[in-house]
Amino acid sequence: MERLFDVAIVGYGPSGVVAAGLLGQAGLSVHVCDRLTEVYEIPRAIALDHEIMRVFQQLGVADAVLPFCEPFTPSEYFGVDGQLIRRMTMVAPPYPQGHTPSMVFTQPEVERILRERVAQLPNVVVELGVEMTGLTQDAEGVELSIRSAPGADKTVRARYAIACDGGSSGVRTQLDMPLDDLDFDEPWLVVDVRVNQRGLAKLPQVSVQYCEPERPCTMVIGPKNHRRWEISLKPGEDPKQAATPEATWKLLARWLTPEDGTLWRQSSYRFHALVARDWRQGRVFLAGDAAHMQPPFLGQGMCQGVRDVSNLAWKLAAVLRGEVTGAHAEALLDSYGAERKAHVRELTSRIKHVGSVICERDPVKARARDAQLLAACDGVVQDTPRQDILPALETGLLAPQTHAARGSLFPQPWLAAGEHAQRMDAVAGNGWRCVLAPSLALTGGVPTPPWLRTVALGSRDAQELDGVAEAWFQRHQCVAALVRPDNLVYGVAGSAQETATLIQGLATQLGRVGA
Repeated sequence: MERLFDVAIVGYGPSGVVAAGLLGQAGLSVHVCDRLTEVYEIPRAIALDHEIMRVFQQLGVADAVLPFCEPFTPSEYFGVDGQLIRRMTMVAPPYPQGHTPSMVFTQPEVERILRERVAQLPNVVVELGVEMTGLTQDAEGVELSIRSAPGADKTVRARYAIACDGGSSGVRTQLDMPLDDLDFDEPWLVVDVRVNQRGLAKLPQVSVQYCEPERPCTMVIGPKNHRRWEISLKPGEDPKQAATPEATWKLLARWLTPEDGTLWRQSSYRFHALVARDWRQGRVFLAGDAAHMQPPFLGQGMCQGVRDVSNLAWKLAAVLRGEVTGAHAEALLDSYGAERKAHVRELTSRIKHVGSVICERDPVKARARDAQLLAACDGVVQDTPRQDILPALETGLLAPQTHAARGSLFPQPWLAAGEHAQRMDAVAGNGWRCVLAPSLALTGGVPTPPWLRTVALGSRDAQELDGVAEAWFQRHQCVAALVRPDNLVYGVAGSAQETATLIQGLATQLGRVGA
C-alpha cells in the first residue's frame, strides 16, 4: 500500500530544510525531494538576524552554526561627495531575542548543519537527485510525480505539500500561481571574494553603501576573509561580460587587485521585487523564493523564507495533529498566506525605499537626498538599528485590539532556570505561551488551558537575568502577552481579567477549549 505522508516538500534549500526540521520535530511524517544531490556550494544569502537564530535554536542547531557566523558590522552610507549620510547598526545589549541581532554567515556550512539535524529525524525521508515532474491534488491530499532517472518514475502522496523550489518554482508554474510585480527591476553584479591579508588591509572595516550616481554599489563584510560586492550595472553594459573574471576585477579595481584575493563567485542578476498573488492553492503552499523575491539591500531574502516556513509549520502541525479542526483549521491555514503576503509586501516596500536611497542615479536628486538625510539628523548621523526597519504583523491570527506590541516579536530573555542560565524557549518550549510580567505572576496569575504554557516571570523557575522582558512589559504598559508558536505576539493584556478574556478569545478563534 502506498505510504501517505503528512507533508511533502519540494526543494531542499534553506526554506525546505527548515520546514522539514520543524515539521519533523513536531512528529509529522515528511517527504522532501530536490534535484540537486548536495548543498549548493556558492553563498547566495549572507545575512541572518536574531529571529532566524531563534528558529535555529528551536531546531537545536544554534550553537552548531555559530562558528560560521559573525556579528554584522555597521553599514555606513556615503553620498555623492563622499560624506557619511546614514549609519545602520544593531540594537544595543542586552539583546532582545537572546541572540546577536544581525549576523553574516557562510551559507553552505550552515545548510549542511541543518541537513545533519534533519537526518536525525526518522520520520523525515529525503530524496536528492530527483525531479518533481508533476503534481495533482484532490480533497484528501496531494500526489507528486518523482523522476530519479529516465523511465524511473514513482509517486509520493501526502496530505499537504509545500513548494520551496526557488524563484523559478516548478510547482508554482504548474499550478499557474502568478507573481505580482512590485516595480523593481535592475541589473547588478554580485561578487564574492576570499581576500588575503594584503587585501584586507586595504578595505574598510565596516560594510559600506556607496550611494554614488555614477555606479551605486555595496561592500559587505562577511565571515572571516569573505567580502561581497553588489555593483550596479549601467544601461548598455552586458551582464555576461561583466561577470567574466577580467571585467569583474576591473570593477573591483577601486578596492582590490587580483593579487589581493581570489574570486569565489561572480554572477549577474536582475534584482526583482515579486510577491505571489496567492500563497495557497488547495493543499499546496508556496514558501521562500517560490513565493517572493526582493532586492538584497537589507539581506532579508533567506530570512523571509525561514519566516514563511516558521509561520506555516506550526499551523500545519496543529491541523494534522487534530488540535484545530473543521472550519477553524481552514481559517488557520488560510492565515498563513494572508499574514506572510502582507508582511513580505510591507518589508519589500521598505527595502525598496532603502534601495532608492542607494540607487539614485541623477546627481542633482542624489545631492538633494544627501541634504535631506543630513537635515533630518541636524547634520549628525545617528545610528539606526536594522531591526527598526522590520515591520510587525498587521493581519491574520491576532487579537482584535489596537496595540503597538500586537504582531511584534516577543523577546526571549535569559532565565535563571535551575543551576544554569537558559533562554526562555529552552525552558518554556515553542508552543502557545502566556507570559506574565512579575507584577501579575506574583499575584497568582490566571488559569490557562492545558495547551497554553504559562511563563510566570519572577517565579522560582523563571527569574529573568537581563530585564529584557520586564522592560518590554513596562514599555508597552501591559502585564501579560499571549505568544504564538512562531514567537509573535497574538495580543496583550493589562490585568488578570483582561488576560482571561484574551485567552478565551484565542480559544474561540482556534475552536479549542478555553480556560
